Amino acid sequence: MRVNALDHVNIFTDDMAASARFYAELLELSVRDGPAPLKPDQVQWVYDDQDRPIVHLNARGAPQAFPRDCPPGPTGPIHHVALNCSGKAEVVARLSARGAAFSRNEIASIGLTQIFTQDPNGVLLELNFYGD
Repeated sequence: MRVNALDHVNIFTDDMAASARFYAELLELSVRDGPAPLKPDQVQWVYDDQDRPIVHLNARGAPQAFPRDCPPGPTGPIHHVALNCSGKAEVVARLSARGAAFSRNEIASIGLTQIFTQDPNGVLLELNFYGD
């Protein structure tokens, strides 16, 4: 057995529209309805440019796609979600236009710029730009 890659991040939200809009507008990800039988106001999946659903947005309190005997755990220990990105100047401009708080960290030894911001649910995002 081996782990091939991170498959997705599941985020519970009190405001589905704001969360979906955040990922679509800031990161240019594609938001689509989740799988049946769940309803669009309950679940939205957010896809990357390779058509992978990397973020699952779930309305807090709505029926979930995972088994009932598998309740979600506390998220406190999860510090952040990191995404490998390109187009640093565009993201900085979008964050600025939204009036969103963000910070930048440069790690010159590996050519990495990290931009940290929060989504509408308080999830800390680390946007990584290598050589960009």
